[in-house]
Amino acid sequence: MARRPTIKDIAREAGVSVATVNRVLAGNVPVREETGRRVSEAAHRIGYHGTNLIEQRLRPDLPRVRFGFVIQKERQGFYEMLADALEVAVKQLQHVNGDIEVVFSPSQSPKEASNALLEMAENCDVIGSTAVNHHQINDTVRALSERGIPTVAMLSDFAQGERINYIGLNNLKVGRGAAWLLSSTTRKPGKLAIFVGGHRWHGHDLREAGFRSFFREHLPRFDVLDTLVNLETRELTHEATLDLLSRHPDVVGIYVAGGGMEGAISALREERNPREVALVVNDLTLEARAGLADGYVTAVIGTPLQSFCRELCDLMVQAVLGETRHVAGQHFLDPILHIPELSQ
Repeated sequence: MARRPTIKDIAREAGVSVATVNRVLAGNVPVREETGRRVSEAAHRIGYHGTNLIEQRLRPDLPRVRFGFVIQKERQGFYEMLADALEVAVKQLQHVNGDIEVVFSPSQSPKEASNALLEMAENCDVIGSTAVNHHQINDTVRALSERGIPTVAMLSDFAQGERINYIGLNNLKVGRGAAWLLSSTTRKPGKLAIFVGGHRWHGHDLREAGFRSFFREHLPRFDVLDTLVNLETRELTHEATLDLLSRHPDVVGIYVAGGGMEGAISALREERNPREVALVVNDLTLEARAGLADGYVTAVIGTPLQSFCRELCDLMVQAVLGETRHVAGQHFLDPILHIPELSQ
């Protein structure tokens, strides 16, 4: 196990004494701005765990904002990347000193998500969350708003009229884009399958609606099968994809509208040759990148995580500092399209 960097390592990297580093960390003894900056930059370079604290000590007069985030699936690749990107975005804020707490909701259950939001509210000024669209979530977000704690819906909308904003992709367009990609890369019209995480995910409902409307409008020769629910788990997606291929050996394309793509990729590797069945997924995880490389993933419609997290944090700061009216709006970002020849 790698040794964590220490104050002595910062001092050595910055070319200052350990006592100087301690003064920067304490924040109660004046330190020259240039020296403080050298210490901060050294801490960044060596990956010191308290870098955010050093930055805050150098900016004592800035307002402090306590950010809370409730997200899903702790061991899923995309949410792991999201948690890391949120940490970076909060640390890089220039106009506030930010503290961050990230909690993974145990499941898609509205009750568990609501409990996580209420617990988060005890220590946070503003909350960003992924959650299903459910009346219990609506009630919780309304209660938080009445306590002066605004909530932002992330990636999939919920509590419309109660949350202050939604930020993420335009999911209706994402679904239509996935349909266009499959129709353009399949060898001939045929059967298509679509997976959603659950019928309470507003974003997945919109992606499914966009997907189906595209084929009804432009390519009715394609047969879109009944929607499959995978609860965003790779195991369930794997088994459901194997069953799909057994019952419909002539299926020509699959769209995984949420998580669980890893299961579809592994099932296709077991039962089909590369590029025999077109597969479109969302967000570029390690598994998705490997699928692009070996021909089992046709395209990935990705969320621009860095800009997503940066703009999300800006919205949250504005809500806390009263720089924007609490208007229940939507903030759409442009997706990133990954295809095999551009991802190798």
